[in-house]
Amino acid sequence: MNITCVESLGIPQTRFEELKKHYASMGHTFTYYMDRKEDEPTLVDRMREADIAVISNIKLSAAVLSQCTNLKYLSVAFTGLDHIDLAYCKEHDIKVQNAAGYSTTAVSELAVGMMLDLLRNIVTLNEKIRQGGSRGTFLGRELRGKTVGVVGTGAIGTATIRLLLAFGAKVIAWSRRERPEVKAMGVKYVTLEELLKESDIVSLHVPLCDETRGLIGKAELELMKPTALLVNTARGPVCDIAAVGKALIDGRIAGAAFDVFEQEPPLPSSHPLLSAPNCLLAPHIAFATEESFAARADIVFGHIDDYLK
Repeated sequence: MNITCVESLGIPQTRFEELKKHYASMGHTFTYYMDRKEDEPTLVDRMREADIAVISNIKLSAAVLSQCTNLKYLSVAFTGLDHIDLAYCKEHDIKVQNAAGYSTTAVSELAVGMMLDLLRNIVTLNEKIRQGGSRGTFLGRELRGKTVGVVGTGAIGTATIRLLLAFGAKVIAWSRRERPEVKAMGVKYVTLEELLKESDIVSLHVPLCDETRGLIGKAELELMKPTALLVNTARGPVCDIAAVGKALIDGRIAGAAFDVFEQEPPLPSSHPLLSAPNCLLAPHIAFATEESFAARADIVFGHIDDYLK
């Protein structure tokens, strides 16, 4: 079979050369690319002859897939699959498998890191002191003792809960499916309305689907405390981002942190969060660590080996 990895995946070329020898020993060809191209003509050019393809979070439309007539299996180096036309894949018997679990630690750590920054204004104060300023009268807030509402208790949400409990926070949760191991940690499941009303910090960890799209909008933001913080390391469209921007400007909530948006960065200059006060932004990096990328490669190519067997 022809196996193609359409992008570098953040792993060294030496690893790809090892994989090339590995698949050659099994009678397969392996082609890899050390850059990332997202335009459809390049994707088609790279995948046209592939029986098996590896891709991360690059959008894969029916227009591209329809020109890759040999394709039988997609090993996706990403947790979410909302960037792939799954309906087309199902209709044309293309098996799709994600890389669940590779970034659980990375995302949960960044979520808590963003909470700490919002509470202590680390980034803002760094800039202030570089400009010759001082603390002045600024007082931060501690994570210990805060009520944190975790929305979605899958693997990442659960890992985030463990970190929050270690910090001494009180955690409540809402999820489409309640998990016994979360309850065993002393976490109480509540309705989403209760969670939004009671939380000092709301942290989002749900996948993007029809049920979660726009989950946090104007009405939900109005339920939150004016001192509350919102952290989104899940998917951008889980929130009505324009409503979040307005809530920050109006002082409806005290702060927000986003690692995900309706599109991949760079963001247009008109994006509502760029001008919103007390808003910490990151360029979709929660999943991106040396450790997580190494684990991701193990998962992705392990899935291919299993498929070939």
